[in-house]
Amino acid sequence: MTQNRLTTHPILPIADRDVFDFKWSGLVFQACAGETIASALFANGVRIFGIHPKDGSPQGIFCANGQCAQCTVVANGIPVKACMTPIRPGMVIEPLNTLPKLPHIQIQPQYTPVQNLDIDCMIIGGGPAGLSAAIELGTRNISAILVDDKDQLGGKLVLQTHRFFGSINACYAGTRGIDIATRLAKLVSEQASIDIWRNSTVVAVFSDQKVGVVRNNNEYVLVKPKVLLVAAGAREKSLTFKGNTLPGVYGAGAFQTLLNRDLIHCSKRLFIVGGGNVGLIAGYHALQAGIIVEGLVEALAECGGYKVHKDKLARMGVPIFTSHTVLSANGHDSVESVTIAAIDEKWKPIPGTEKTYPCDTLLIAVGLDPVDEFSRKAKEYGIPTFAAGDSDEVAEASSAMFSGKIKGLEIARSLGYDVPKVPEEWIKTSEILRSKPGAENKEPPIVEEEDVYPVIHCSQEIPCNPCTSVCPQSAIYIDDLDIRHIPEYIGKQLGVHCIACEKCVAICPGLAITLVDRRKQVDETALVTIPYEFGKETIKIGDQVLVVDTGGSVLGRVEVVRTRLAINTDRTIMVKVRAPLVIANKIAGIEIQNPEICASFEQFVERLTDDMVVCRCERVSLAEIKAIISSGVRDMNQIKAITRAGMGACGGKTCGNIIKRAFRDLGIPMTQITEPVARPLFVEVSMGVLAGITTESGEE
Repeated sequence: MTQNRLTTHPILPIADRDVFDFKWSGLVFQACAGETIASALFANGVRIFGIHPKDGSPQGIFCANGQCAQCTVVANGIPVKACMTPIRPGMVIEPLNTLPKLPHIQIQPQYTPVQNLDIDCMIIGGGPAGLSAAIELGTRNISAILVDDKDQLGGKLVLQTHRFFGSINACYAGTRGIDIATRLAKLVSEQASIDIWRNSTVVAVFSDQKVGVVRNNNEYVLVKPKVLLVAAGAREKSLTFKGNTLPGVYGAGAFQTLLNRDLIHCSKRLFIVGGGNVGLIAGYHALQAGIIVEGLVEALAECGGYKVHKDKLARMGVPIFTSHTVLSANGHDSVESVTIAAIDEKWKPIPGTEKTYPCDTLLIAVGLDPVDEFSRKAKEYGIPTFAAGDSDEVAEASSAMFSGKIKGLEIARSLGYDVPKVPEEWIKTSEILRSKPGAENKEPPIVEEEDVYPVIHCSQEIPCNPCTSVCPQSAIYIDDLDIRHIPEYIGKQLGVHCIACEKCVAICPGLAITLVDRRKQVDETALVTIPYEFGKETIKIGDQVLVVDTGGSVLGRVEVVRTRLAINTDRTIMVKVRAPLVIANKIAGIEIQNPEICASFEQFVERLTDDMVVCRCERVSLAEIKAIISSGVRDMNQIKAITRAGMGACGGKTCGNIIKRAFRDLGIPMTQITEPVARPLFVEVSMGVLAGITTESGEE
């Protein structure tokens, strides 16, 4: 049973899993143990999960992280979020096509009193920040409860197959995100004072300084912490354009969840909106899974993510369109194509530049908003509160880890424990790790006097030092005081020679180092070692491959003379090619995807329906919102009362910032806007769970 599931992957193991039947809309499908309803449906080719009762629009997933309610289905008679609900054998699932009916309880319920707990510290979120803080507290035997709404700890780390940037000593730089998650989870599990609550959701913070938690999806518990740490991460921003809620339009996190966590081959042709690190990395993950990446658009003149991430996509054959925007997602029931256009200095589409590309998935990666509602409410009610990771400031996961480490120490001090102050070097390291990409410079000079030497194709200042840490000759240099500097090979200055160990090639997170070996020249050629992460079965000795420079320009076709995959290369294949000396130093990678397969249609597709949706839950359009603002309304609560925007199941998590953007587009300053009143509950929860109702089977 393969269906739309991955059968091979260059990084992720594909283990055998138990298979069982379930029913979807009267049809019998198969699911794998451990899958959510959403992943099982995607595996069986189902992308439409229901029909919105307001206008009949098809509904699919968007966030796949429980932050919205677009994936709601009816499972065994009860409305649930498909992305968060584990599928079970024999489950009967129906699409949500009308407003759900209240379930009829056959068994006489029993009421159980709500449990109340007191604790030194409560940590919301089991991602890199929360885990790092828990480790700091646990090593000092400080009691804490770590709450996470997933079965597997690690947050977004469990979705990341690439190696991480940052400091190799401070935050596991050079190690893959999936492996960092495993390490951190293991360290936390070894702390006797840390109580881990998986599959548990924090739903509210109350004025009596208690925090409401739905534990194990069916038990309501009230926890009163002396200190609260919010490390709940960030949620993805949405974007308004025609067709923006068609099934197939969803966030980068949803895509990585389906692909890298659930091992679902969730797309055949993908187009990306957003050139930050999230979008660039998601594009690379798609290529690793054999998905065609049609292109990427970025409204800015340059991609905002690391240049090495952008270069990696470019040299693998992905077209990147800067100063462009998406005009529409096209299709009737799901995405069939995307139309883009160039924009002028006022961010307006330029007529005549429209192009349409075929795709079944439009991946939205236009930034993140901190999940900070818990910390804001806790501070309002006087709970000593800290925030770490993206809940404090959106940055890279390496920064989140160190942020959690610092906050763990600060929390210990706030609780009165005799621990040292946060060291100054920790503070400086934290500042470096969360810094934005710096200046772009020329690539470091190449020492051609040597017979073998690394070529560093890294030309932007970013916090990263794994290559310096693994060189046995200590011949790659970055200033230890500031690892944002560009690495430089200094073997000649030190009087040492490169020993061609290829460790720097293997560990570089940006795949931005190659090795040139001129010791065995044949017909004015040299051997060039290139890092390759696309499976050993896809490349073999004798193959003729196209090699490209840093920006993706083709240098020529060369022969593969050796491939090496070893424990110390950590799933990265060292591909050795024989190339002419004149291009050896310029080779930065191997073309993976022929750009010709990414051709646009001859005629662009214009979507005539004006369906730019702001509120997904209540299907409120951008035109409706702007009309109300133009009439003089400045109170977002009034907009909610008129349109129901923000009144849906997600509680305004997606539409709130888009409404504020509409105010800005119309020239209304934020000082004139009244913010909406926050809901008492931040996450939807069954009334029966809050009341402590259980049945004999233990289900609410």
